[in-house]
Amino acid sequence: MATTDAPDAPGVPAGVPAAAPAPAERLPLRERKKLRTRQALIDTALELFTERGFDGATLDELCDAVEVSKRTFFRNFASKEDVAMAPTQDLWAAFLDDLETRGPGGPGGPGGGETVLAMLQASVFAALERMSDEGWTRRVRLSRRLAAETPSMDAHGLHFCDRTARSAAETLRRRLRIEDPRDDLRLRLALDFLVAACHYAVDTWVSLPGDPGRDALAAELATAFAAIPGALTLKAAPADSAH
Repeated sequence: MATTDAPDAPGVPAGVPAAAPAPAERLPLRERKKLRTRQALIDTALELFTERGFDGATLDELCDAVEVSKRTFFRNFASKEDVAMAPTQDLWAAFLDDLETRGPGGPGGPGGGETVLAMLQASVFAALERMSDEGWTRRVRLSRRLAAETPSMDAHGLHFCDRTARSAAETLRRRLRIEDPRDDLRLRLALDFLVAACHYAVDTWVSLPGDPGRDALAAELATAFAAIPGALTLKAAPADSAH
């Protein structure tokens, strides 16, 4: 039976997206055990919330099911919303990790001439490659379906998205030495385009029949990214008068 001791500080500092979990094979035994506990909390939370509804399962019940204390829960997650949205949050944490070392033209490279938007898109695909756990895509679909019917999860996702975009902007300002306010505006707009395209791609992928995997998600992302330039030049005229 789990204990209900009061939490220490939450595992995720307020306003800062957590670092993406490292591949388990690279971690020492102690860290691998922590990672397994974290994954058990995510899997059990998604199953409980899907079966009973987000508000139908308590934090105590979740901790009891995984046989951990609430203290352990709060070392990993800040809230029920946090654990339920961990699959997509892990993707965006990996995106920030990649962006920290990616130069125009590739990770750490000097590059030259690549657009910021292309750089951001490359980091999204690199982050997706890091989501190698075979159960990750199923967790994302469960999480996104829960969020669609749970206002508190939807609000949590919006706040997380805003924090992630701000972190990405700060990284790019520093690494690309962006100081001109006009370039800063363009940077934020590029991030907004990226986020909107990702939201559309994920929503489309979640609605696909069967059991679409990571390749199907990558294809939807590529389609959404390719549509961005055309969205900026789409004529405001009825389709039958455009010819």
